[in-house]
Amino acid sequence: MDPPPSPPQSSFIPPSQLPSPPQNPNPNIQSDSIPNWGQNPNLTHYIDISVPKKRRRGRSQRNPASFHSPHTPNAITSSSSSSAVAAAPVSISSIRIPPPLSTPAQDFSDEIIVINKEAKTEAMIALTAGFPADSLSEEEIETGVIPVIGGIEQVNYTLIRNHIIAKWRENVSVWVTKKMFTDYIPQHYNALLDSAYNYLVSHGYINFGIASAIKDKMPTESSKARVIIIGSGLAGLAAARQLMRFGFKVTVLEGRKRAGGRVYTKKMEVGSRVGAAAELGGSVLTGTLGNPLGIVARQLGDSLHKVRDKCPLYSVDGKPVNPDMDVKVESAFNRLLDKASRLRQLMGEVSVDVSLGAALETFRQVYKDAVNDEEMKLFNWHLANLEYANAGLLSHLSLAFWDQDDPYDMGGDHCFLPGGNGKLIQALAENVPILYEKTVNTIRYGSDGVQVIAGSQVFEGDMALCTVPLGVLKKGSIKFIPELPQRKLDGIKRLGFGLLNKVAMLFPHVFWEMDLDTFGHLSDDPSRRGEFFLFYSYATVAGGPLLIALVAGEAAHKFESMPPTDAVTKVLQILKGIYEPKGISVPEPIQTVCTRWGSDPFCFGSYSNVAVGASGDDYDILAESVGDGRLFFAGEATNRRYPATMHGAFLSGLREAANMAHHANIRSMNVKVEKTPSNAHSCASVLADLFREPDIEFGSFSIIFAKKNADPKSPAILRVTFGEPKKKYHEVAKQDQQQHSNKLLFQQLQSHFNQKQQLHVYTLLSRQQVLDLREVRGGDEMRLNYLCEKLGVKLVGRKGLGLNADSVIASIKAERGNRKPVSTSMSLKPGLGVSKLKAGIMKRKIIRKAKVVKKSNGSIPPASMNVGSSSKVSEENRIIDQVLPDVLASGNNQNDLSNSNPSINGS
Repeated sequence: MDPPPSPPQSSFIPPSQLPSPPQNPNPNIQSDSIPNWGQNPNLTHYIDISVPKKRRRGRSQRNPASFHSPHTPNAITSSSSSSAVAAAPVSISSIRIPPPLSTPAQDFSDEIIVINKEAKTEAMIALTAGFPADSLSEEEIETGVIPVIGGIEQVNYTLIRNHIIAKWRENVSVWVTKKMFTDYIPQHYNALLDSAYNYLVSHGYINFGIASAIKDKMPTESSKARVIIIGSGLAGLAAARQLMRFGFKVTVLEGRKRAGGRVYTKKMEVGSRVGAAAELGGSVLTGTLGNPLGIVARQLGDSLHKVRDKCPLYSVDGKPVNPDMDVKVESAFNRLLDKASRLRQLMGEVSVDVSLGAALETFRQVYKDAVNDEEMKLFNWHLANLEYANAGLLSHLSLAFWDQDDPYDMGGDHCFLPGGNGKLIQALAENVPILYEKTVNTIRYGSDGVQVIAGSQVFEGDMALCTVPLGVLKKGSIKFIPELPQRKLDGIKRLGFGLLNKVAMLFPHVFWEMDLDTFGHLSDDPSRRGEFFLFYSYATVAGGPLLIALVAGEAAHKFESMPPTDAVTKVLQILKGIYEPKGISVPEPIQTVCTRWGSDPFCFGSYSNVAVGASGDDYDILAESVGDGRLFFAGEATNRRYPATMHGAFLSGLREAANMAHHANIRSMNVKVEKTPSNAHSCASVLADLFREPDIEFGSFSIIFAKKNADPKSPAILRVTFGEPKKKYHEVAKQDQQQHSNKLLFQQLQSHFNQKQQLHVYTLLSRQQVLDLREVRGGDEMRLNYLCEKLGVKLVGRKGLGLNADSVIASIKAERGNRKPVSTSMSLKPGLGVSKLKAGIMKRKIIRKAKVVKKSNGSIPPASMNVGSSSKVSEENRIIDQVLPDVLASGNNQNDLSNSNPSINGS
């Protein structure tokens, strides 16, 4: 093992040498440590973020650019608040760290630890790992990593946490120990060091993977509970390895003859002739900054191959697409997406029940500039690329939430792993007890444990982890006894599960250009626009001359019934049309393979998407455990931040390993697992649903209570929301900024992502106390002062409410009965009509900007910004108001854009 790193300089900033922040009357929640509480007023409206637009799986953007991201306090979100919004890279220059001061303080309770001079860099590394740079994630709050939210203790915990993550990332082949930090982190911070280190290890943020130092930590004998894992894909393997290291006895049941699930690298060869590794399933590591699979690849000693941006397009006749026309059409496509984004902002909650395809078709009808046939073919190629990125038809994708995961996009290049992703599977499956060809048909779960039935065999355990794809759950291939909660069944039904197919061809030699990794081909049939629309060249990484043709959208479904010989013949015709006019002969392939993922009984599709009527909440619902901590769920469709990705599946396995260990520890201490809510996910969902219709609301305070009980002493639950700045407070903040040019380190560390997040804290009050609080004058700060000074209450995270609040929540939920909450996954019911629609328009709720598949010359402003003259904006609003009813009418059209001619020249 490598020797411990040399201790960096550690110093402290005594409070006496810092400007005094405004006094926060709440002793338990420090105002200077709540995200957005002490915002820089200069960042209130627009925040400069240097971050590349999300590069989808197909053709990448030409030019990443800086753009303005608006502060959107009234944004429609597909979940309750999240206290951790991260993943895309932020300009490091925006995070300011005060220089360390040399004079030590005598009172350590208010010191801000400065471990070294690289706090900015370490904050950025924490961002890539999925943490806020300068605050706690919601998961950390739920876990209780520090006793009280806010204050100097939270600042120091965050700095220590970031430092541990950064230290492991320096060398992911070593096992990072606490002792590596005790030499230079003072002893009076041992509690914070213990908390941060234990949290990071137990939740799989450090010390995971297949390095020798990590494998050496596997216990020789299992001493804890028995766990049965259904499925040996990336989620199942990640969970299995982590649980085995925790000391659990693990058995993995796999229906196939191989591990990997939807990650499948097939060795293509004929006898002794040349061979190559063909990726028939998940292929591209989408973003390598913080990608855990990139870390596993580093542990294997493999370097990744960046997928190059060059992607020429060829027309139906095989001729190259005119570059000027390519740029023109691409710009028009991006404008159309931008207008769809603007439309969903104005529609508010109604956009939940409208498809992205319907919105695009609506604007096609409004902007009817003439286009030629060649431009239309090129436009349809971009639509096919969008359907490929989402594994779904545009007519099925939710306008409101199709891109809900974009804020968490891992930055960095998109890469291939030379030799194939099968190398990752092989390494992760090593020494994991996997029983192959065990197709599970029944899962029984109860308070005493689980039974998993595969054919005539019954496997018993204390807990089970189900990692089967969403398609299997949708098909009902596994019977659950008792039946899964209706909430989970509804989530399974709402989420979409799309399809992508491939044709892999091994040739005797390379005849295509070696300076590119992708090239595209246009179709003259809109209904087949996704048929062999994109080719991946694996010649540089597969070990042989390999081409893979992709089939997406409606064409992917038709491809399921296409004879393989017909598919190969069509692909060869396309290749001959491109290369034979150049004088290049296209040889017959040595071997070909056609995928049929839609009819595969172990997945019934490719990956999940947010369909019309669904939202990001549904990913969380699928992740909820059932049966008092006996049956758990993992897989890409349970990962709200990273769905439809290989790393999303892997991270979900690490997440559930931590959850299962937590429940096992509770049971080992003879402490009953709380039933309501059953875990962090359901707790978040129950409270979020109830607070969507608060009984009383004023300022940043919301209250729910049982209306049937009019006793002034009856309990109520108060929620305080931090992160929605008020104009009046900004004026105060501006005055304070003039008085104090510097802020505490926590405020100076504030990241752009935290500017957009919200944080919810709670407490229990009586009804009379709520009424008294409402009468307090002077704004939210005075109300906080009243809460803490007069009433002496403590604001806590959701778990901090305890068992007393559980009964209150249960009674409120029971009283509300069948009354449907105003959820982001609500459906627009017939009869609500235009009145509901107009209400949505008037509210002008803002939702996240639609993703841009590729950047043309010049930046595309976010939809919520006023672009151009006011008259232009007013005209656009007028047009949108006119076409909204048409969008609703076409919202369920299953053939949106399949035969349309959207405008190329519309502005």
